[in-house]
Amino acid sequence: MNKILIANRGEIAVRIIRACKEMNIKTVAIYSEVDKDALHAKLADEAICVGPADSRKSYLNMKNIIEAAYITGADSIHPGFGFLSENAQFAKICEESNIKFIGPSSKVIELLGNKSNSKEMMKKAEVPTIPGSEGSIKGLKDAMVIAKKIGYPIMLKAAAGGGGKGIRIVNSEDELENAYNIVKQEAKNSFNDDELYMEKFIQNPRHVEIQILADEHGNVVHLGERDCSVQRNNQKVIEETPSTAIDNKLRNKMGEAAIKAAKVANYASCGTVEFLVDKDKNFYFMEMNTRIQVEHPITEMRTGIDIVKEQIKIAAGEKLKFKQKEIEFRGHSIECRINAENPSKNFRPCPGKITGLNLPGGNGIRIDTAIYEGYTIPANYDSMIAKLIVFGVSRNEAIAKMKRALEELVIEGVDTNRDFLFEIIRNPNFIRGDFDTSFISKLQQADSKKI
Repeated sequence: MNKILIANRGEIAVRIIRACKEMNIKTVAIYSEVDKDALHAKLADEAICVGPADSRKSYLNMKNIIEAAYITGADSIHPGFGFLSENAQFAKICEESNIKFIGPSSKVIELLGNKSNSKEMMKKAEVPTIPGSEGSIKGLKDAMVIAKKIGYPIMLKAAAGGGGKGIRIVNSEDELENAYNIVKQEAKNSFNDDELYMEKFIQNPRHVEIQILADEHGNVVHLGERDCSVQRNNQKVIEETPSTAIDNKLRNKMGEAAIKAAKVANYASCGTVEFLVDKDKNFYFMEMNTRIQVEHPITEMRTGIDIVKEQIKIAAGEKLKFKQKEIEFRGHSIECRINAENPSKNFRPCPGKITGLNLPGGNGIRIDTAIYEGYTIPANYDSMIAKLIVFGVSRNEAIAKMKRALEELVIEGVDTNRDFLFEIIRNPNFIRGDFDTSFISKLQQADSKKI
C-alpha cells in the first residue's frame, strides 16, 4: 500500500492519518464544503473536496469518493466507522475498481450485516445466541406466533439495523401490532430494508464485546473484552476494559466464541463480536461489527497493539505477527465519549465555534479528537467531538485519572456532556462496578424525582 484515502472525517480520520504517517504511507483526506478547515483535511498529505455539507452528497457519495481515489492515485480506502464503513455495495465497488477496501470483503460485510442471517450462522458454529425468530419475520401473524413461543418481553429489530435504530421492546401481545408497524417503517426509512427479526428481551444485561483480529491466512486472535453497558438510548457513552461483570473463565469462553464467529464467517480484518451477558452469567451473540470501533483505544491501551495499523497490514495481505498466547493484558482502561450536546435539554446537539480549549494530559491520558481552538463544529454530523481515554494499573486508578482528566478538560463556546460524564464516573454504583444497560435511564429517573 502506497497511498490510502480516508473516506471519513473527524477524530477517526485523524487517528487513521496518524497511523499511516508512522507506517510511511501517504494519505488523502476527503472533506465536504463545510469541513474545508477540519483538522483531518489539514493533516493529510493531500485533501480533496467530495461535495456539499449534506453527507449524502459527500461522505456517502460513493461515485465522488471513488473518483477522488483515482484523481489522487490512492490504491486503498480506509472507511473508518459510520458512513460507508459497513456498506457492502461500497466495498464491492472498491473491489471492482481495483482499490483495496481496508476491511472485510463485500460478501462478508453483506453476510454479517443482515442480523438474522448472521445469527443463524452463529447457531451452526455453536456460538450462543439469544432465543428468537429463525431468520426474518414473514409478517405480523408470524411475529405473533414467534412471540408467544419465546415469551414476552421481546425485541423487534431491523435485520439491517445498527446504531441503536430500528429497535422496539414489546411487553405484551397488545403492543405487538403497533410496534411491528413502527419498526418496519423505521427500518425502511433508516436502512432502505424493512426486514425484521425477533429476539427474547434479556432484561438488564451487560453489553460486553470482544475485539478480534483475523488475517487472510486463517489466523484469528482476540484482544479481550470491552464493557459497553453504560448507554443512553442504545448509544454507548462510557466503555471500559476489562469488564467487572465477567471472570477469567467466562472471559476465555467468550474469547473462544468470538474466534469461532470470525472463522465461520471467513473473516479477515479487525472486527468486534458483541454479546449480552445476563444476570446468571450466560452470554449471547448479538452481532458482529465489521469495522474499527469507536472504543478501540481502550483495547490498544491495555494490549499495546495498534489496531488500525494491524487492520492496514491485514488488508495488505500480511500474516498476524503474534499468537493468542503472546498477547499480554495489563491494567485497566476507560473511555468517555465527549459530545457537543446539552444533557439538560434532552441532549440537544450544540454545534458552534470553540472559543477556548484545554485538553488534559499526563501519564496514562490519551485524547482522540479533531477539534482545536477557533474550530467551528458543523451542525451536519454526529455530535461526538472527542474521546477521552485513560489507563491505570487498577480500575480505581483509572477512575481517579478519568475524574482528574474530566476536571482539566475545558471546551468553551459550545455545550458538552462533560459534567454528565463526571456524574457517572463518581456515581457509587459505577465505582462498585454495579451497573447494566439500564444504568443511565435509572440515573435520569432518579434525577427527575428530585425536581
